[in-house]
Amino acid sequence: MVGILVELIISWALLYLIERKSILYLGFLPLTKRLKQLAIGFLITAILCIGVGSLEILLRSSSLHLNENSSTSLILTMFWWDFNSVLTEELLFRGALLFILIERIGPRKGIMISAVAFGIYHWFSFGIFGNIFPMFFVFIGTGLMGYAWALAFSKTKSIFLPMGLHLGWNFTFNTIFSKDPLQKGLLVSEGRIIISDWFSLIGLWGVPVILLVIIKFSIQKENTELTVKEVKTTPNIV
Repeated sequence: MVGILVELIISWALLYLIERKSILYLGFLPLTKRLKQLAIGFLITAILCIGVGSLEILLRSSSLHLNENSSTSLILTMFWWDFNSVLTEELLFRGALLFILIERIGPRKGIMISAVAFGIYHWFSFGIFGNIFPMFFVFIGTGLMGYAWALAFSKTKSIFLPMGLHLGWNFTFNTIFSKDPLQKGLLVSEGRIIISDWFSLIGLWGVPVILLVIIKFSIQKENTELTVKEVKTTPNIV
């Protein structure tokens, strides 16, 4: 949590020193609208993750059952961990830096730089740096996902939709389907059939492509002037 507070302070400082703008320009207001976008994003990727997870269970002829050690406390703890990790990454990759890039060099280049950085970041977070083939597949997959989420930020002028998209996938993947390498979550599956590792590309590459289509054609681009007006009607906190 301390790390997130530090990120917020640095974000505020960067926006003020470089753009002379409030941190509210990351799209925190109007709050009701932003929370709705967060919820919609969460549902979209949760449904996609459930689809991929269900297909894997079907192909493996797995048996799916509740984790006997799961509890409300465990699920809430895992959700909080997912939320913190997602917010940390969103502030870094879809926060002040992306806003400044879009303002300075335009959305197309800014989104691309953010996506490339997100892909490279996962070489280290996944611990695969130096392994050429995994690096390639992870870079393409996470880079595409980063592009989709950065596009969501650009179109909505807010961090909330990409955060919802990110959280919906991570929470469902890690906590619901117990893909967290450290502990089991709500559901546990026992596979009977070994399937090809190529199946993982459905989630790694296929889901980002679907998200890109959804965001490109279903998410309406917001009016920048409206966002500026909303911020000006709030107290000046810089």
